[in-house]
Amino acid sequence: MNIPSPCFVLDEKKLIQNLQLIDHVQKSAGIEIILAFKGFAMWSTFPTVRKYVKGATASSLNEVKLCNEEMGVKSHTYCVAYTDDEFDEIAVKSSHITLNSLAQYQRFINRVPEGVSVGLRVNPEWSDVETDLYNPSSPVSRLGITSENLEELPDRVEGLHFHVLCESDSYALEHVLKSFESRFGHYLPKVKWVNMGGGHLMTRNGYDTDHLIKLLSDFRKRNNVDVILEPGSAFAWQTGDLHTSVLDIVENGGKKTAIFDGSFTCHMPDCLEMPYRPKLEKGSDVKVEGWHPYRLGGVSCLAGDFLDEYWFEKPLEIGDSIVFKDMIHYTMVKTSTFNGVKHPSIGIVKQDGSFELIRAFGYDDFKNRLS
Repeated sequence: MNIPSPCFVLDEKKLIQNLQLIDHVQKSAGIEIILAFKGFAMWSTFPTVRKYVKGATASSLNEVKLCNEEMGVKSHTYCVAYTDDEFDEIAVKSSHITLNSLAQYQRFINRVPEGVSVGLRVNPEWSDVETDLYNPSSPVSRLGITSENLEELPDRVEGLHFHVLCESDSYALEHVLKSFESRFGHYLPKVKWVNMGGGHLMTRNGYDTDHLIKLLSDFRKRNNVDVILEPGSAFAWQTGDLHTSVLDIVENGGKKTAIFDGSFTCHMPDCLEMPYRPKLEKGSDVKVEGWHPYRLGGVSCLAGDFLDEYWFEKPLEIGDSIVFKDMIHYTMVKTSTFNGVKHPSIGIVKQDGSFELIRAFGYDDFKNRLS
């Protein structure tokens, strides 16, 4: 396959396997699973995605438009804060509108068209997420209404929404539901739906999908509500990689750094923010006796655009390939063109094994983001 470098490469066969599992869960539990664009927005795959799920969730006007145009349906929309100039367009292009605060409810409720289902985001105040950057369940979080601040369910509210998990298992969701029902359970007879957000990594090996199905089915029946999940990572989990090449090898202070034609800060920001340490196709992220250690450095001018040692069986040379595993979910939607660094191309390995280049990026893409 003639894959350019750098390039995000999705494996279509693996995506379909994930979609089949997701479809099995939603049908078995009697719920609806929708795609969260914040985790996976590769719209060239949406004709395939639509065969298994019928909806998507948006967190901005741009994502709302993408849902309407490429998924072919109105979006389930939640924004941290809506703006006056965008709200009316968002509302007419949404099937569901979730508001983050009572102040936002009061400001916009009279502008929500009839037929659009209104929800409130609430905070169950429990999560298994240990990294603060990804944990919205703090009692002082700006995301969602705590039970002490919700004295009654406002008019027209038909749903409650929470999102406090990140790549979590079904047993974490079980704890969340206990906390959610203890704080907000008295409102459940008054609503039609509960959106349990994302973070349900049901496509990860070892995930107990039978437990998840029973948990969701029991909750739905017990409370007589529709249940919605909107995972991001689960759709594209382990479906593709970022292909890069070594451009230079720098040695200072007794450490060798392999400079590759990509960037952590531009193309893999979670590696610096979380921090997350990706696996490599060839190479080890833990020490192997007798192997050769190299720090991996990006091409941006940010001093911290590197990860500490990986180990390689043979010494690296200029032109060698470095493939970062599992870089399709979240990573692709977070890229930037900081420093004018070349954005990776996007391609798909089709089911028959052929490679299709979907998009290459150039100067116009960089320039048009600026003014």
